[in-house]
Amino acid sequence: MSRIYAPTLWLILSLLPLSAVAEDRWQQHEWDVMGTRASVTLWAEQDAAPLFAALEAEMSRLNELLSPWIESSELARVNREAATSAQTVSADFYALLERSRHYYQLTDGAFDISFASAGHLYDYREGKAPDEPTLKAATRHIDARNIQLLPNHQVRFTDPGTVIDLGGIAKGYAIDQGIAILKQAGVTQAWLSLGGDSYVLGDHHGRPWTVGIQHPRDREAIAMRLPLIDTAMSTSGDYQRYFIKDGERIHHIISPDTGKSAGELVSVTILTDKSVDADALSTSVFVMGREKGLAMINRLPGTSVIIIDKRGEVYYSEDLAPAQ
Repeated sequence: MSRIYAPTLWLILSLLPLSAVAEDRWQQHEWDVMGTRASVTLWAEQDAAPLFAALEAEMSRLNELLSPWIESSELARVNREAATSAQTVSADFYALLERSRHYYQLTDGAFDISFASAGHLYDYREGKAPDEPTLKAATRHIDARNIQLLPNHQVRFTDPGTVIDLGGIAKGYAIDQGIAILKQAGVTQAWLSLGGDSYVLGDHHGRPWTVGIQHPRDREAIAMRLPLIDTAMSTSGDYQRYFIKDGERIHHIISPDTGKSAGELVSVTILTDKSVDADALSTSVFVMGREKGLAMINRLPGTSVIIIDKRGEVYYSEDLAPAQ
């Protein structure tokens, strides 16, 4: 992995591009997909409209497969029917299930796509959380070992209460698919983002891309700037989807152990080679907490992390730690 990184104090986790489109050949496009905003900036000699259309089509295709909100999606069908009979799914869906199982094992269960067995009971737009008895009953069904991956791209649930959600990994996968489209078209300089997931391809006209990290408690503030080249980035934060109830911040990053929002950290940023891995790892570290999360990342080659806890303290993986 090639990257350039210069830490300063307070950082964030939703990744915001600070580089402006300065010349005619820098072309930019934005659209809404997968429940968030997608953005791409790239250098191309020709009109990039066909590339933008290809990116939109690919992310729309993945959304149709993986969205929990589309009744006809593969994810919705699996959640409805996999406890009754094995369901055949697409290669994309199956690959994400396999990668999710890898991270379930790597993180000792902190990354568990069956968190949705309880997570689906929350309504962040309406500010609603399940009562304790309902939540406790649903949490009993959180266990990725209930998800059987069978030959021929088939999946089955062994527990009828199992519900899965790929929100902690699907956007990163979509970024990787988009970058593959750009590379195949000969693009060597680009910045592609989808919500809190990003990839910077090559440099920005001879210099690193400058990426800003937003303060987790001030959406108008940029806390840190990172010069980066050829790097996947993902941020998980307790400020992305949340509501306040009885003075408590209820957010979308659910601990599989409790069915409740993970509470030690406010943001986690991962830097690594592939967006699918960055996405899964940022969620994992957020759930694991500072001590276990740092220990895991320090064991993974080519992977870095920046953590902010509730007190506003900033922690870095060993490769990023400022010199004493």
